[in-house]
This record gives sequence, C-alpha cells and structure tokens, in this order.
Amino acid sequence: MSTHGRRVPVGRAGRLRLRRNLATAQRGADLLERKLRLLLDRERVQRRAAEDAGSVWREELAAADTWLLRGVLLGGERALAQAVPVDRACIDVEWAALMGVRHPAAVAWTAPVRSPAEQMPPNTALAHAETAYRSAVRAAAEHAAHRTAAELLAAEAKRTRQRARALHRHWIPRLQRELSAVELALEEAEHEEAVRRRWAASQGVR
Repeated sequence: MSTHGRRVPVGRAGRLRLRRNLATAQRGADLLERKLRLLLDRERVQRRAAEDAGSVWREELAAADTWLLRGVLLGGERALAQAVPVDRACIDVEWAALMGVRHPAAVAWTAPVRSPAEQMPPNTALAHAETAYRSAVRAAAEHAAHRTAAELLAAEAKRTRQRARALHRHWIPRLQRELSAVELALEEAEHEEAVRRRWAASQGVR
C-alpha cells in the first residue's frame, strides 16, 4: 500500500504507528498555534510602544529645534558651543526572550553630566533645548528598541505560521488519509477472515 509514492505501514502495528504520528502532529500544531498567538500579542505590544516612543521623539525633537534656534538667535553660535556638555549620554539595551526569540525589552538611559568646571547654558532657550534634546534621544532609543523587537517577533511569527500551516494542510491530512487506508484494509481483512471462518464452520472444517 502506498500514498503518493510513499509506503504506508500496514497491519495493526502500522495503525498504531500512524495514530501516534497523527497525535504527535496534532499536538505540534496546537503548540505552534499557541506560540503564534503569544508572538503576535507581544508584537502588537511592541509596535504600540514603538509608535508612542516615535511620537515623543518627533515632538521633543521639534521642540528642541525650536528652542535651539531661539537660543542661537539670542546668544549666537558661541553660546551654543558653551551649552554642550563634554560628557555623552549612555544607552544600554536590555534583552529578553519569548518562545526562543531574543529581542530588546527595555532601554536604560544615563544622561550626560556636566563637570563643575563646565558652564551651564547661557540662556533659558538653550537650557530648554538641552532638556528637549535629551528627551528626544531617549525616546529615539526606545523607539528603535521597540521597533526592532516587533520586527524580530514578526519574523518568528511568520516562520511559526508557515510551520503550523504545513502541518494543517499537508502532514496531518496525509497522516489521516494513511490511517483511514490502513483501518479500511484492516476492516476488510477482518471481514474476509470472518467470512472464511463462517464458510469453514458450515463445511465442518476446523
């Protein structure tokens, strides 16, 4: 007995093997569907967080640019040079894993610190610009982290969906067909055996 050129196991042992394979495939499909739901839920959370951080980033950047222009108009480019601290911001990305997918989970932000010898911004506009730029940088980092997480989760969700679809559309139906064929063959064999026994009994053959 064969299906699409593939030999199908026969007999009761073959039926038991197919039943086990079918149960394994169905459990695998259920696990993949569960994994897919979790990945899609987390992806949606990350995309919403990325949108929120992106909005903050754009708003703070626009505000910073406006304050910067005012500050330069008030104090000139020399005032701008005095307003920038030597220290730099530090951003660390914390990673997490969901269903085997490693992705950015949070951003740790450390703002630049002025030394006692450094001057403060020479006018209020540049002070506001500094605050807004710091918020913009932090929001940009959060936006990038959430967006990257969403893309990584989406890629794994796509692969998971393909594997689940292959089980549902190909493997499980094929195993079901093979199992039905084996059960039909066993049923026919048992029927033929019953007929033979009845005939033998009617002939007095033992």
